[in-house]
Amino acid sequence: MILKKPHDSHPSIDHLVLLVFEAVLEVVCVSLPGYVIARLGHFDAEKQKFLANLNVMLFTPCLIFTKLASQLNAGKLIELAVIPIIFIIQTFVSYAVSVGVSKAFRLSKRPANFVTAMGVFGNSNSLPISLVISLSQTLKGLHWDRIPGDNDDEVAARGILYLLIFQQLGQLVRWSWGYHVLLAPKSRYEEYQDETVEEGRYQDRTNDALIPGLDGVNGDDEDSSDDSEIFEPAGRTPVVGTSVASPADSDDEVNSPRRRPAKKYGNGANSHSNAPGQNDITLFPRMYDRNDVEIPEGFKGYYVRAKLSMKRALTSTKNHIAQTSNQLYQGLPAPVQKFLAVVWKVAVKVNKFLWEFMNPPLWAMLMAIVVASVPKLQTLFFSEGTFINNSVTRAVSQTGGVAVPLILVVLGANLARNTQKQDTRDPEEEEIGTRLLVASLISRMLLPTMIMAPILAVFAKFVPVSILDDPIFVIVCFLLTGAPSALQLAQICQINEVYEGVMSKILFQSYVIWILPSTLILVMMALETVEWAAASS
Repeated sequence: MILKKPHDSHPSIDHLVLLVFEAVLEVVCVSLPGYVIARLGHFDAEKQKFLANLNVMLFTPCLIFTKLASQLNAGKLIELAVIPIIFIIQTFVSYAVSVGVSKAFRLSKRPANFVTAMGVFGNSNSLPISLVISLSQTLKGLHWDRIPGDNDDEVAARGILYLLIFQQLGQLVRWSWGYHVLLAPKSRYEEYQDETVEEGRYQDRTNDALIPGLDGVNGDDEDSSDDSEIFEPAGRTPVVGTSVASPADSDDEVNSPRRRPAKKYGNGANSHSNAPGQNDITLFPRMYDRNDVEIPEGFKGYYVRAKLSMKRALTSTKNHIAQTSNQLYQGLPAPVQKFLAVVWKVAVKVNKFLWEFMNPPLWAMLMAIVVASVPKLQTLFFSEGTFINNSVTRAVSQTGGVAVPLILVVLGANLARNTQKQDTRDPEEEEIGTRLLVASLISRMLLPTMIMAPILAVFAKFVPVSILDDPIFVIVCFLLTGAPSALQLAQICQINEVYEGVMSKILFQSYVIWILPSTLILVMMALETVEWAAASS
């Protein structure tokens, strides 16, 4: 790419170095307190995890909603379709590069998968968002000529919008392919089976040496205690007539103020054995009689009675609906029953997939798309002076403002924790650790940028999509091509015990050593691309 004189779209090189240094230094200043507090021992891993989860559950969704719902409209939704295309190209390029680098460094399957994960999954959350916000306030020439009266705040909002879409696409791939395949535990690889089997035998011998009863559980109750701790997300449909207590009974006992022994039917038999409809499936929890619950005196007693009455009414309604629907289903022809059974099974699987796939940021994105697609809703939420804007929108916006600083504070704490010496040493990691470190840095911060730079330049010049003319969008794309590896990879490595020492070195090298020169080069290339694409149009 040939440099032109004069550069009207961006400042001179020396001034650009100063501006990028200011942006990076701002990120450092915000994350430094988290690093210091963690090094002092006041910000341990559990607290970091809690704040990170709180950010994902509350602050980031608020940020997503305010930025997306205020910036999007029906026309922009169509234009944003280019982001998944660029994401797929970036992922493919990073994957091909990491495979080639792994072969050049002669790495086996497990180390090669680790390098692939480091190369494919870049940081699209904490560092890029902070850099985009800082660059939008320091760099001039980022205003989009297609938006009348564009300002620095609008530039930052659009940059965050683009990054959040890239982030959600990356989350989907990272916690599926990355977690289950690329960063899988040793036990998933055949060449490590003997080692993991020996570790399992040692753990079994350790568990067998425990004396029953010392942990507070009698030997006769061990089986029942193990069964009670089994977690079943979808629940279990209780079947009347079995000897195992149904979850419905446990729910009623937990909800009741005081537990009493369940009433028995007949000659001391279990209530299930002689209950009516022995061969039927109990679809809903069984309600206790009033004698099973001790009603307290005063106002609390009225509350307990009202709660029991509501539960009885709800259970009766559910049973009536279930019986009616079952009668209607049984009265249908066999082909229709089979068709409905298939439809129901597909609907249940789709519903289960959606609830497992969706998370608070995705729900916030969905709500933002709905609000942005309905002009009246968008006006109601974001027009100055409206009741909703002065109350709900302002509260959500203030909550979302916490997201970026909190992300950076946790980033500093993560760096502190991951740069400390590890207690355990893996012989394989000590042998190939340096190769893994160099291969990962090359696969993430060097070669993908060299390959994606001309591709992004061609997109900006020839693809007729308006957001490719937005300078901040081009900067976002370039920052993501050479961004450091995602911080969540450290969490996955700790969970699956995958090269934790190398992971800590990668974070230190990429976020401390190479971040300034890398960001400077990426921003310079992005600004040159914007100028080159604008000159050709």
